Amino acid sequence: ALVYSPISIGCRCDNSSHPYTMEHVQIPEREPAVVDASSSSTSTAAVDAADAPQRTKTRETVRSTAGPDVDLTLPYRTLSADANFNEYLEETITGTIEGPPEPNGQANYQLVTFVEHDPENPKNWSKAYKWYCTMVVAVTCFVVAFASSVVTADIAGVAEEFHVSEEVALLSITLFVVGFGVGPMAFAPLSEIYGRRILYASTLLLAVVWIIPCAVAKGPAVLLVFRALDGIAFSAPMTLVGGTLADLWRAEERGIPMAAFSAAPFIGPAIGPLVGGYLSDAAGWRWLYWIQLILSFVVWVLISFTVPETYAPTILKKRAAKMRKETGKQDFVTEQELDMRPMSERLRIFLIRPFQLLFGELIVFLISLYMSVLYGLLYMFFVAYPIIFQKGKGYSAGTTGLMFIPVAVGVIASALCSPWVNQHYLKVIQPYAGKIPPAELRLIPMMCSCWFIPMGLIIFAWTSYPHLIWVGPALGGFPVGFGFIFLYNSANNYLVDTYQHQAASALAAKTFIRSFWGAAVVLFTEQMYDRLGYQWASTLLFFISLACCGIPFLFWKYGEAIRRKSKYAYSGDEENNEKQHQQGRNSRVRENDTDDDDLRRARSYVSNP
Repeated sequence: ALVYSPISIGCRCDNSSHPYTMEHVQIPEREPAVVDASSSSTSTAAVDAADAPQRTKTRETVRSTAGPDVDLTLPYRTLSADANFNEYLEETITGTIEGPPEPNGQANYQLVTFVEHDPENPKNWSKAYKWYCTMVVAVTCFVVAFASSVVTADIAGVAEEFHVSEEVALLSITLFVVGFGVGPMAFAPLSEIYGRRILYASTLLLAVVWIIPCAVAKGPAVLLVFRALDGIAFSAPMTLVGGTLADLWRAEERGIPMAAFSAAPFIGPAIGPLVGGYLSDAAGWRWLYWIQLILSFVVWVLISFTVPETYAPTILKKRAAKMRKETGKQDFVTEQELDMRPMSERLRIFLIRPFQLLFGELIVFLISLYMSVLYGLLYMFFVAYPIIFQKGKGYSAGTTGLMFIPVAVGVIASALCSPWVNQHYLKVIQPYAGKIPPAELRLIPMMCSCWFIPMGLIIFAWTSYPHLIWVGPALGGFPVGFGFIFLYNSANNYLVDTYQHQAASALAAKTFIRSFWGAAVVLFTEQMYDRLGYQWASTLLFFISLACCGIPFLFWKYGEAIRRKSKYAYSGDEENNEKQHQQGRNSRVRENDTDDDDLRRARSYVSNP
């Protein structure tokens, strides 16, 4: 369950006359009220933007020996429009660049940067250590996804012990998934203030502790309350993982690490019922929580004590504090200590803007609807498989868990294809060199892979008769698993390329509605299969997924026109964007339609660079 995708900033370097010349780094002048972009950042002692010193923009060429592409996730949503993001993009000889004037006007602040070949810059770490950190966060992502589904293996055991209906027992899944939707609303802004490591360590520790009451619960109330809290706590690592990988890898290195990461959230739910089935058969439903506790504790130890802070703004802020202490000079600062947005503006961006996009933007609404259908389908399978294989064919919970293997194989197969898909994208955008390619090019994998979902569902539907062999419905899971990653990555990338500065809010809107729908469907799946029958219940899902296949084709044909009429989307029409910047649509000034350089820097990766 991918819930957050921070922004990746890329700058091209030219080594013709200097060791490193950074182009397109200057931050254009912008309106005081700025729309958001995906990010993830840091800072504890921040000065309210209202009290920040008057900023003076510098547009000078910066020299460094950094690599050909510098990608950092930047705090666009928490810093003001006047912030100079060059601080986070540069490796300089002196370790500082000139900032705005100090209040006394006698000198300028010195913004702290990484130095050349800085060992504290995560992108300069050894490849072996970066791979270690990548695998730790990917395994963390797997464990969180595993925890969401492993309990589905013995819902009947919970209902029987507590003398409640299976619908009440299924709330242990529903409330956990609701937490996945609610948590990022808080953890995304916190990560932009305090960094990644402290959130990983604190939320995973809380998640570990809150599993214990679930495992020893004497009644359904305790189980459900702490299961909901666990969902919220576990959502934080899922929010941060993508950004951590962006911190570690440059754009040209990121293909294989991102493929490994993108598979983890989907393999976890597929493996959960497999492990949970045999474990519940052998030891009962409580061990479904003890196994979560063991795995979660292991990843908490690994990520808390072996993976350092990777977020550049946090690292530089600590460095600035150390420099002030060692030198006694107070002019060593970072932008986060000078130019934080007012709290009211940050709350508006983080809490209100996602819903403005969800209900006011057709692209966000329909893409979120499609992703909700897919997410709901995944959680429907956790209820439908026991119905088909345990009730229908009389299999044990462990054997039923084996039926999820084709889903996992499909996910792995699609993850292996992800680098090829990215190479294809790089090829099709070549004619747009020097320009931002149309966002609709991101829809090509979606248009190709959307058919795998209905294909798998129709196979699953009409081979699920109790008297037929297990092969048919089990293999129906392969195309479904194969289609998941392509659809999710393509949809996320399309939202990012369409909304640019608004990408974080668009993705937050999608995550919120997707999680609530996934939480709801498990409550009525069994009734749907009982009333419609095994075949027609799955056929209904087939028709719904088939109807959703029209969404990427709709935007392929009309997406550009829709973006031109949108208040928030980037249309790619430079003249139109300038006109909107001057007067806005319907006489309203658009909040941050600047120039193409700014928009290029706001581009971001989701699961692929």
